[in-house]
Amino acid sequence: MSNNDNNHSLGNVHGSVTTDNKTGWRKIMAFLGPAYLVSVGYMDPGNWATDIAGGSAFGYKLIWILFASNLIALLLQSLSARLGIVRGLDLAQASKNAYPRFVNFWLYILAQIAIVACDLAEIIGMAIGLKLLFHLPLIWGVSLTITDTVLMLYLMNKGMRKLEGFIISMIFIIGLSFLVEMFIVSPDVVDIAKGFIPGNLSGEGLYIAIGIIGATVMPHNLYLHSSLVQTRQITRTDAGIKSAIRFNLFDTVIALNLAFLVNAAILILAATAFFKNGYFKVAEIQDAYKLLEHIFGHIAPILFAIALIASGQSSTITGTLAGQIIMEGHINLRIEPWLRRLLTRVLAILPAVFTIIYFGEDALGSLIILSQVVLSLQLGFAVIPLIHFTSDKKRMGNFAISLKVKILAWASAVLIVGLNAKLVYEQILDWLKGNPSADVWIYAVVVPIVIAIAILLIYVFLRPMLFKHADKPAYVPHGIATAITELDAITYKHIAITIDFSKNDNDCLRHAIMQGGKRANYTLIHVVETAGARYYGQQVMDNETQSDVDNLDKYVVAMEHLGYKAQAQIGYGSAASSIAKIVNEENVDFIVMGSHGHKAIKDLIFGTTVNSVRHMVNVPVLVVKPQL
Repeated sequence: MSNNDNNHSLGNVHGSVTTDNKTGWRKIMAFLGPAYLVSVGYMDPGNWATDIAGGSAFGYKLIWILFASNLIALLLQSLSARLGIVRGLDLAQASKNAYPRFVNFWLYILAQIAIVACDLAEIIGMAIGLKLLFHLPLIWGVSLTITDTVLMLYLMNKGMRKLEGFIISMIFIIGLSFLVEMFIVSPDVVDIAKGFIPGNLSGEGLYIAIGIIGATVMPHNLYLHSSLVQTRQITRTDAGIKSAIRFNLFDTVIALNLAFLVNAAILILAATAFFKNGYFKVAEIQDAYKLLEHIFGHIAPILFAIALIASGQSSTITGTLAGQIIMEGHINLRIEPWLRRLLTRVLAILPAVFTIIYFGEDALGSLIILSQVVLSLQLGFAVIPLIHFTSDKKRMGNFAISLKVKILAWASAVLIVGLNAKLVYEQILDWLKGNPSADVWIYAVVVPIVIAIAILLIYVFLRPMLFKHADKPAYVPHGIATAITELDAITYKHIAITIDFSKNDNDCLRHAIMQGGKRANYTLIHVVETAGARYYGQQVMDNETQSDVDNLDKYVVAMEHLGYKAQAQIGYGSAASSIAKIVNEENVDFIVMGSHGHKAIKDLIFGTTVNSVRHMVNVPVLVVKPQL
């Protein structure tokens, strides 16, 4: 395998946490973390909405759905971790190898829709939390959620352990808040126990139950977990892999059971506070807040709002990671994490803003539940490939799942797909009965889309069985290495050097002459970036421009005095485009550029000139980092 980080899932943090030379509790602690990031998705605002709706409408009767969902989640997340540990691939990468490119494109689109649906719930939840605590209008709260891109970028640059620490602190806040809430509402333990007995589901109960499943067993979490387990360095022997699977199972069981307790607490809170007091239709989180204050006083709703904000903030970070994984895995597209975050957030903000403007704030609760149903509908496209991949004895070897686990996994998949099919069928019938005038649109648009999705799901199920040994890299990130026969030295005749009149200049000039010697021509480039230069270009004659021209000429004279052929070129406006323009016009065949060493927020403020230039020219670029 290549050592290039870009070949790995989440390459910037791949294998960044060491587990070797540790024993006992230190060994366990080294592996704890990935499942906690995953568990955040099991207690996000989407769960809150479905749990509150279920508890207020049906009391404790849907606790068994929560419990069953948690068992399914435990099974599927353990399979996801196993795939990542054994094969060193995340679920999206494994799908890319197993299915044709066209199918992967649509799998990516469906997974992206699921992530946007998840992000939508987090946006609304955080906005509601901000409104409850600070009386901020929802439209402003929704808009402000776009700023968490900066927090995401900051945490990613601090490393995996810092990110996990932040998430665990958010989980602690959520858990503590609901622990106090439970003491306040004092639920009936006997009634809670009865809620674990399964019952029949139909109509609204089925809709909410599927929403709970979608909010609990989230498809993007399967992609995420298979990647996050690869942040641990392990010994690639049978014993090392077996140990990693065992420790990650501990991590998964602890984290997801904590998530179940939080979800159960929300449903029990809704059942005790609302159902028992005659409030049977509390689907809105903000209504729950008001009723809590009305029934139990001021402290309960404050804890509720704090936990809601913590939930939304932590969930949005894990959603970004999942988005990066599915984009790189399915369609081999890599973009900056902050841009990935911004794209997902904008796609999720638009429906939230549209709903507030056209349907009012009261419709947001229904929108959250709809988003969770969308998540559930996408589950089959993640679960079915996962079971296929972890059952494959040829590629999983001794770590392929046993027959018993396989039966349980397929039973879970059948349950999920069956409930979803029933929901879609009932929903289309309801639309046809309730909107006779829209029959043509339903038959012309909705039904064909449903049929196409069903065909895709059948294909995803059948292909690994019909083409059992066709699982191979369909295309790899950087191509296949070619045979090296002979390497001739390259002579550069025209070298460009970017100058910024900093301490980097000497290093850049030194590296440039090492490449070309006294035979090459050297073009020294400096770009004037003042406001005047951006608007007036070469016509600008301000003091900074004059000073820069004089200083650049001094460099040229100094190089000529040393016996090198040099000339000066001044660019105006955008640094990257000006440098690229000069390089292309002057037929330069090599560029030496100094790096400022900006990181994180500074890159957002000052830009990344080197990267931009690299994509605008067709010649080699040597980047010289500043001396510390």
